[in-house]
Amino acid sequence: QVQLVESGGGLVQAGDSLRLSCTVSGPMFSLYPMGWFRQAPGKEREFVAVISRSGDSTSYADSVKGRFTLSREDAKNTVYLQMGSLKPEDTAVYYCAADLSHVSRIVSGLNDYWGQGTQVTVSS
Repeated sequence: QVQLVESGGGLVQAGDSLRLSCTVSGPMFSLYPMGWFRQAPGKEREFVAVISRSGDSTSYADSVKGRFTLSREDAKNTVYLQMGSLKPEDTAVYYCAADLSHVSRIVSGLNDYWGQGTQVTVSS
């Protein structure tokens, strides 16, 4: 059974930085493409970022490109979303995502596994 547990959310001010973590329990973490989504109040869940199995390829939503960085540390079964220059519009519940096959399934939201979410609130 694969479980994803997010941590690192909180309340910050505009312009601050925050790092989210997602730790995966279960076998073969290094085989999973991983990603992040977010959902703001009253809005649909949206793609934020994805990283390949090897970690050498990443892709970001335009809204976070240049401000967020996604990385993975296979030895700890963990991916990290480093968020910088945060804006009030980044306020949302952030969800970790994993899939058994391809990054495209994460980008489309069709991935196999989801975390429970962690709240990020950015005050102006």
